[in-house]
Amino acid sequence: MVKFVSDKIRKKSGARLACVQATYMALFSELGIDEVIEDFLKGEIGRFAIEEDMVKGEEMVELSEMDKPYFEKLVKGIHLKKEELEEAIRGYLKDGGAYDHMNATMQALLLSAVYEICYTTDVDTKVLIQEYVDLAYAFFSKNEPKMINALLDQIAKNVRL
Repeated sequence: MVKFVSDKIRKKSGARLACVQATYMALFSELGIDEVIEDFLKGEIGRFAIEEDMVKGEEMVELSEMDKPYFEKLVKGIHLKKEELEEAIRGYLKDGGAYDHMNATMQALLLSAVYEICYTTDVDTKVLIQEYVDLAYAFFSKNEPKMINALLDQIAKNVRL
């Protein structure tokens, strides 16, 4: 059975993936936030992903269109609230210093997810958590997505009553 996903939902999902990638670039490259956003909006970066196929191997696949205004809102918001978001994430970890030892992709994903949980209200929390757990599975093995799920669930329960 094919699951129906509206164009609006698909574009928001695309914005979330691009947001994680752009947040990574903004945090760990020498590019300014406006330059990163502009490059993504122009399609100069972030348009392709590597997809693994058991038969064909790895191939570059063009990503679906994203909700550009939503993408820009997320990336700029994360940039403005970065220290606050990092402090919140550290507060929810058993070892607050563990955040600083996470790889850059994990940090970008958590910043994106926590920002959206804390500063947007138009999407149900369970949907947001599932979206970011799905993204985690695209980047990591089983343990990291489970940790992300538990952490985001704990944050959401305290932030969104």
